[in-house]
Amino acid sequence: MQITRSSTDTLKGPADWFTGDVYIDAVAAAPAPSRVTANLVHFMPGARTHWHRHPLGQTVFVTEGVGLCQRRGGPVEVIRPGDRVFFEADEEHWHGAAPDRLMVHLAINEASDDHAVVHWLTPVTDAEYTPTH
Repeated sequence: MQITRSSTDTLKGPADWFTGDVYIDAVAAAPAPSRVTANLVHFMPGARTHWHRHPLGQTVFVTEGVGLCQRRGGPVEVIRPGDRVFFEADEEHWHGAAPDRLMVHLAINEASDDHAVVHWLTPVTDAEYTPTH
């Protein structure tokens, strides 16, 4: 057993990954041979990721608030606490808070020597973000 005491501060999400105010708390980053990382990501109302993809896929588990997510070419979906979203390997997508609600999720990812955790793409436009249903 290994207990890691929190010694890192909450990090502000960088503007080249996110639109709006996003804060990240590292949860898990086990040493090799583990390939899993996990972060608790706090999205303020209206905040969202840029389009991105994960070579080994990603699981998002919503813990608080109301969020939105979309895969490229699909509809914008509403997500709530307890919802689990799996994005397939290399599936382009985004996720974030609803316009008037914050959203917190646990993001679980894998990486390896041959595969980065994430490839960041372009920002999600206001037209793409605004739900139409």
